[in-house]
Amino acid sequence: MKHNSTAKERSLNPTTHSELKTIPKAKASEELDERIQVALQAANDKKALDLVVLDLREIATFTDYFVIASGNNERQVQAISDEVFEKLKKSGTAAARVEGYKSAEWILLDYGDFIVHVFSDKARKFYDLERLWRESKRIALSPEFGGESNGSLRDES
Repeated sequence: MKHNSTAKERSLNPTTHSELKTIPKAKASEELDERIQVALQAANDKKALDLVVLDLREIATFTDYFVIASGNNERQVQAISDEVFEKLKKSGTAAARVEGYKSAEWILLDYGDFIVHVFSDKARKFYDLERLWRESKRIALSPEFGGESNGSLRDES
């Protein structure tokens, strides 16, 4: 499934910084958790590797969470991105900005209070967001997403 022309235009003409400030924060953690679960499930459906959720609320002001995933090749990176984009759109959450779709090395889907990063393996190792944001809390994922907990999302710290 491919992004429609509007999504491609959005990636070519990204939202300005002043427009991003108007994106509302989630009112309840349940709402945020549900949207993150949709993103995780969509990525998992396309066989994303190494799913990680970082809680940035205590160390960053531009977003609350990062969802990080990897694909084996450009086609899979785009497929993961497409699935996340479409599933969140169907659930009523539209991306404010999409970047990197054409190169498919690092696709960023910005939802305001959370950002989905889909990397090629090489780009993920190079940019190493987990190390860069090591001060963040890493959220434990349920086994279906490669985690060891029985809960859907919980704090690992």
